[in-house]
Amino acid sequence: MKKLYITLSFVIASGMLSAQNKDTKIADNLFARYEYVDAVKEYLKLVDKGKGDAYVNKQIADSYYNVFNTKEAVTWYAKVVEEKQDAETYYRYAQMLKAEGNYAEADRQMNMFASLAPNDQRAKAFKNDPNYVTELNSQPKLFNVSSSDVNSDKSDFGAVLAQDNTIYFASARNTSRRNNGMNDEPYLDIYKAIYNADGTISEATEVDNLNTRWHDGPAAITADGNTMYFGSESFNEKEYVKDKTKHLKFGKIYLYKATKEGDSWSNKTALPFNNEAYSMRNPSISKDGKTLYFSSDMPGGFGGEDLWKVSVDGDTYGEPVNLGDKINTEGNESFPFIAEGNVLYFASDARKGFGGFDVFSIDLTKGTDAKNVGVPVNTSKDDFSFAYDVTKKVAFFSSNRDGVDNIYVAIPVCNVYGLVVVKNAKTGAVIEGATVSVVNDKNDVVGTKQSASNGTANFGLECYKAYSIQATRSGFENAIVAMDKSEGGDVNIEVLMEPIMPVITPTEVILESIFFEFDKSNITAQGASELDRLVMVMNEHPEMVIFVKSHTDSRGNDKYNMDLSDRRAKSTVQYLISKGISKDRISGQGFGESEPKVQCKKCTDEEYAQNRRSEFLIVKK
Repeated sequence: MKKLYITLSFVIASGMLSAQNKDTKIADNLFARYEYVDAVKEYLKLVDKGKGDAYVNKQIADSYYNVFNTKEAVTWYAKVVEEKQDAETYYRYAQMLKAEGNYAEADRQMNMFASLAPNDQRAKAFKNDPNYVTELNSQPKLFNVSSSDVNSDKSDFGAVLAQDNTIYFASARNTSRRNNGMNDEPYLDIYKAIYNADGTISEATEVDNLNTRWHDGPAAITADGNTMYFGSESFNEKEYVKDKTKHLKFGKIYLYKATKEGDSWSNKTALPFNNEAYSMRNPSISKDGKTLYFSSDMPGGFGGEDLWKVSVDGDTYGEPVNLGDKINTEGNESFPFIAEGNVLYFASDARKGFGGFDVFSIDLTKGTDAKNVGVPVNTSKDDFSFAYDVTKKVAFFSSNRDGVDNIYVAIPVCNVYGLVVVKNAKTGAVIEGATVSVVNDKNDVVGTKQSASNGTANFGLECYKAYSIQATRSGFENAIVAMDKSEGGDVNIEVLMEPIMPVITPTEVILESIFFEFDKSNITAQGASELDRLVMVMNEHPEMVIFVKSHTDSRGNDKYNMDLSDRRAKSTVQYLISKGISKDRISGQGFGESEPKVQCKKCTDEEYAQNRRSEFLIVKK
């Protein structure tokens, strides 16, 4: 019932970039001169005239990339990759997406990059992806897990807890039933048991009047306990697809509804939107009874099996609606459970997890991203069908971690998930590479991380304890923010760091070293952060005029070093112009290795570093 075997095929359309032409000549010349800001203006004029094409879009995207305008770069790369591109374009797009905090889309673009350049070290590093499992393991534990008393030696899964403390679940324990061909176990039936106050579970019994000769279950129960939705097979309706050559009949899983009368279930009816072309299963009903969630492989989804919802008004149902790409992927999403508070739990085999199906959660009200609920709920095996009763503070889920589908009990642990965002106090820009530490009330450091490209660092903390968040980074004053005691959940902490203004001498503005990628001239996140300090200085001194001198060390030949330093100087100038500095106040030139700061023949690494520098000379104050 649980495993899905799906073959997906993809066709990737390829497209050829248009070439330069007379219309792009002005913009191309600006781009070739590294005047990216003006180049964009000229390219955009072509777009406004209807003369934009794949080539123009890519030039605009690359221009924004080179001056680290991440938001606009993302917008234009999105247009560019509508047609097949070279590997580097996907890589650049991914970097800009990560800088904007869109990691899911960044991963997709990195996969494209890796497929086109499998031997590239960046591709290998991404494929190895050594960090994400470590990060998942470092998440705060959300639940304590134990095996339940209700398991048999056959498949047991899909447990839900009704308001009267009855547990309903699907089981293959009835050995008097014929075996099905998928796993050579008996067909599934719906069972029930009582969840006692001490955490024990009574002996399970079959549910009356609902089980058929086919698969039945799992089920969902309304908040009042009087209506059940459950899966069963289309053979009940004499609906199936015949394969005459194989002399077989292929059925689907349909959704059914039944109502409770006394201690029995009756009025079993198939839902009107069932279809013999696809399956619908694993239902979950919202607390108000107005929205039914389920999984299906119906057309219109993103991949194998998706999550869907349909409105419910008595016996009237709306049209099924796909839950969208915040939840569904090209893989399989199944076993939805909608908890109180509009938090949806579901299983996925395509998101970053430990292996097989993992359990994820998403707050549908906030529209946040889905989160892996972490260990010990998730393992390298299949973990699925997570149903959480918020009021009773107990969850049931299923896993084959012990070789067969069993039901487990999960009791929530009080944890605080602290999401720290480090920002520049003057500009509001996020700060990458800040050292963020969490200190408890005993002045012990309980965690330290570097802020990511989107300025964030997250920590698993304890409930009912106060902490302080401390951040340090070169170029900024140390910052500290108090975090009050919390009863659990997500806590967002903003840390504002005051930039240390650059030293201004009579002849120059002294910044920290501006670093570039090896053999590259595009502005990096670190370089952008440092140059932003120069922007502040120039804004405070509106008459100031700066000349940028870019130098290299003596490795490499003279012409190469001169060209590289000149490109870096021009990129630096373009970045400052993109931040609003008038072009008549900033200019630059590369000097290669011609003006070393340290004269040396066999230079040390430190001496090379001192010679590999940028200088910001004051032409006019």
